Amino acid sequence: MAVSPTQVHAYIDGEWRDGSAARQRYTAALDGADLGDFAVCTPADVDLAVAAARAAQADWAAVPLLDKVDLFYRAYEICSAKNEPIAQAISAEMGKTIAESREEMVEYAWGHFRRAAEDMLRFRGQTLPNSETRTNTMRTQVAHYPLGVVGVISPFNFPVDIPAIGITYALIAGNTVVWKPSEACPGSTALYAEIFAEAGFPPGVFNFVPGCADAGERLVEHDDVNGIFFTGSTAVGRKISAKSGLKRLLLELGGNGPIIVHQDANIERAVEATITGCFYMAGQVCTAAERVLVHADVHDAFVARLLERTQELTLGDPLSESSDMGPLCNDATLCKVEAHIADARERGATIHQFHEQHGRLYPPTVLTGVTPEMRIAAEETFGPVAPVMVYHELDEALRIANETEFGLNAAAFTENIRDSWRFIDGLQHGTVLINETTNYWDQLAPFGGTKASGIGRELSTDALLSFTEKKTIVFNVA
Repeated sequence: MAVSPTQVHAYIDGEWRDGSAARQRYTAALDGADLGDFAVCTPADVDLAVAAARAAQADWAAVPLLDKVDLFYRAYEICSAKNEPIAQAISAEMGKTIAESREEMVEYAWGHFRRAAEDMLRFRGQTLPNSETRTNTMRTQVAHYPLGVVGVISPFNFPVDIPAIGITYALIAGNTVVWKPSEACPGSTALYAEIFAEAGFPPGVFNFVPGCADAGERLVEHDDVNGIFFTGSTAVGRKISAKSGLKRLLLELGGNGPIIVHQDANIERAVEATITGCFYMAGQVCTAAERVLVHADVHDAFVARLLERTQELTLGDPLSESSDMGPLCNDATLCKVEAHIADARERGATIHQFHEQHGRLYPPTVLTGVTPEMRIAAEETFGPVAPVMVYHELDEALRIANETEFGLNAAAFTENIRDSWRFIDGLQHGTVLINETTNYWDQLAPFGGTKASGIGRELSTDALLSFTEKKTIVFNVA
């Protein structure tokens, strides 16, 4: 894998600069090759960025909407030339295939500039009837105003797309932003940060503070930060909730979503959805299908075809056009996958693998005979696993699907309309998909989870609602 070392800087108050801590190296997920070094921002640097964002916020909010939209369209055009280099940087840093990284940029991240601008142009308040006085001289309106300063803390699996949602929607609503990216992906995120400088966003409106956990913690606790957009583990989400005070929180956390293959399912379609649900991005997706619940009547036929398709997958260099799956991003993720597999084997599961493991290149793995007490059935594995469980009745499938603490995405395959609605009504998840993989997202639909999978919804109008405050305006025209 060819890589070009890169030097990454912070961007604070319109200037590229170093952080206060010593610079750190960052490496390729596949083989540990040196990719460069990045500025490490400390809590003191975060303070500077927040101060710049706070100072810039009122003037930014006062910029006419059409002028903001022009900036966003300019950023959209600049991003078009950066999509490929950013995609290559993502694949090198975190290990997803180049096809998956291009999808992240072209299908998702790039379009947020345009979608956020157009959503804001159509964002509406309300005019309410007068219900307190018997007169026509009273008028009541509801308008939306920016929160103020929004902190964005983002993960490694979608290092650009996920923060791009928070950044673009917060900015177009009149907020200013301080972004702390994943330390695993400083190169790709810095390339995205350059877009805001090149497009001409005013100093302080957008700030980029690469660093480690202490930088994110300072952003969460800072009194001048009004909202936090975080995507990551449920464990960290709980800490943010405990430390953030009265800030507005939009938290997209872990998942353990099921794919349910009912007795009348289209087996071929369900198998393809499982391949995508379990092995897309080597399973490092919060919406991954972490459990595959298969009706006893179709279990053997489904497993046989799933094993055939799994064997066909190509595991290799993420920058190779021929790779279907790349490596896991880091050793911590690899250790968790290995621990879950070992636990399942000890408790009686059968492990099916068709490739040799080479470092972080962990083979796509199908497990049969999985039972609820196994860690792989109860926790979020975040790796390329397809744990297959058997059920006999629809209500049993719902019980198994809902007994986890998570509730992000769930999918069910059935040709029966009545059973479809039983799945829709019974699955305690933020998104329920019928005859579609769990790894499906519509960029104009609300996205988020129930229970321990998060707080709030992102994308489209829901993102604008998350990053604004409602203000009720009452005046008497008599």
